[in-house]
Amino acid sequence: MSATPDILRLAFQLLPHGPEFRFVDRMVSLTPGRKGVGEYRVRGDEYYLRGHLPDEPILPGVLLVEAAAQVAGVVAQEDPADPTWPRLKLTALRAVKILGSARPGDVLRIEAVITGCLGSLIQAEAAVFVADAKVLSAELTLSGNGPPGKP
Repeated sequence: MSATPDILRLAFQLLPHGPEFRFVDRMVSLTPGRKGVGEYRVRGDEYYLRGHLPDEPILPGVLLVEAAAQVAGVVAQEDPADPTWPRLKLTALRAVKILGSARPGDVLRIEAVITGCLGSLIQAEAAVFVADAKVLSAELTLSGNGPPGKP
C-alpha cells in the first residue's frame, strides 16, 4: 500500500520538528506502519556546515541519525492499526555505525523499518545511503504519548 502525497504532508506535519530542523525532503515510498524510504538533499547552505570541517564540510553524523529517526517517525505516524502517535521523539539509540559521510550536493536515501511496538515505544532499524554506499546503520527507539487508549 502506498501513501498519497496528502497523507505524507500530514505525516510531516505530525512530527514535532519545525521546517528548519527537518532532514527529509520527500518520501519516495511508504508502507504505512511498516517501512519507508525518504530523501534529503544536503544543500550546502546549512549554517552548521560552515563550522563542521570548514574546508571540507560534511553533514554531522548525529544529523544522519536524526534523518533516520524522522523517516521512522513518518512510517510510524501512518500505522493503519493505530491512530496517530502525537509528538514522537527519538528516545534511544543502539548499534549506531557511521560508515561514511555526506557532503553538499549529496542526496541521502533514508530507509526505516518498524521492528516492534510496545506501549508508547516504537523500535526501528534504519540505514542511510549516499548513492549506493551505506553511510549509517542504526537501531532506534522512538517514544510518544501513544495512541488514544494506550499508555
